[in-house]
Amino acid sequence: MTEKTLQTTDNREAATAVQEKTRSEEKYVAPFVDIYEDPDKLTVVADLPGAEKESVGVNVKDGILTISAKRQSLVPGEPVYREFGNVNYYRQFELSEAVDIEKISAELTNGVLNLHLPKAEKMKPRQIEVKLS
Repeated sequence: MTEKTLQTTDNREAATAVQEKTRSEEKYVAPFVDIYEDPDKLTVVADLPGAEKESVGVNVKDGILTISAKRQSLVPGEPVYREFGNVNYYRQFELSEAVDIEKISAELTNGVLNLHLPKAEKMKPRQIEVKLS
């Protein structure tokens, strides 16, 4: 059994099924992420399957963290059937002042990007000693 798409005969439905043209023919997908917090840092784990280190970009500008990458097929030849093509990953996050942007680090392992966002010293919780007077 194969999947088959049938043409619609209603002109209203056909008009809405046409893909809107944008400035670029490239497609973008938002990668799935998990965000963890501990007292010293935030950790962002982003799934970027098929992305190589050279195609991954992580930058911060005006308090916005941007993750971008391009998935590239490593299999030689032309695909006979494809459900997941070569796409670009793109996702942005607004950072608070609690993040020390100068110390952000990133590592990519097996298509999983780990971003370490250390908290600024002034934002870390601290214990205040109470003195007797």
